Amino acid sequence: MKVFITGATGYIGGSVASRLIERGDQVMGLARSPEAADALERRGIEPVTGDLNAYTPVVEAARRADAVINAANSDNPFVVHALLEGLKGSGKALVQTSGSSVVGTYDNGQPSERVIDEDTPFAPEAEKAGRVAIDQSVLGAAKQGVRSIVIRPTLIYGRGIGVAAISIQLPKLIDLAKKHRVPGHVGPGLNVWSNVHIADVVELFLLALDKAEPGSLFYAENGEASFKSVAQSIGRMLGLGERTKSWTIGEAVDLLGPGAYLSFGSNSRVRGKRSRALGWKPQQGTLADEIERGVYAEMHGRP
Repeated sequence: MKVFITGATGYIGGSVASRLIERGDQVMGLARSPEAADALERRGIEPVTGDLNAYTPVVEAARRADAVINAANSDNPFVVHALLEGLKGSGKALVQTSGSSVVGTYDNGQPSERVIDEDTPFAPEAEKAGRVAIDQSVLGAAKQGVRSIVIRPTLIYGRGIGVAAISIQLPKLIDLAKKHRVPGHVGPGLNVWSNVHIADVVELFLLALDKAEPGSLFYAENGEASFKSVAQSIGRMLGLGERTKSWTIGEAVDLLGPGAYLSFGSNSRVRGKRSRALGWKPQQGTLADEIERGVYAEMHGRP
């Protein structure tokens, strides 16, 4: 099978690309610079020159491929429009990478009892309404002859196996803890996110690519943790002890940018009911273990 991946130099897309190649598939990857093209070629991936807003190269690559995975930017509607145009009526798969932040609410570090699965209706906050609309457009393409699939990973941790080896959320918290010599969290840090190891995310992508029905939505999760407990794990990993610092939402935005509202201050508790019904069986270790004894400890821990 020949698979076209946008985001093939990224954390998720690159890891999926590596696994596809391992199992004998061919991979094309969108490359917006000569450096990106070189990085892909070194991994046996055919580069496709263009960026996410380059309509014609994206449409043509989708038509050449047997399946497409969009793992570049969950909030870009233009690449999705081009991919759907290239795949319309073909019966080929399009796997759209979204994320569980779409279910988050502005909780400022306070806890919530709300837990959502693939069949639970919800109203997204304004900043995620566009992403939810993109997800719905992909799912709706099942009526236009596309085997459309949306996967919403939760907080991802662990070492990737592609060009980019490390995720985004956790390294930001680790870097701030190192800089200020104390790990922090929004408010009391009692807000909870579901989480999942990158290796398990990749296996869900491959399983969905092979087996999912048109119009399928899946959450990728295998446990959950409060952000205070994450901060405590970071503190232990860095040798800073158990002390943590509570940030006001204003301080968090100053330190982390506007993503602090939903990426760090919200609750995002989901259950992958349909993921497991598909046959997905996550097997990797916990988030705390990965922070304190895994890739993050190797990169940042005490010598």
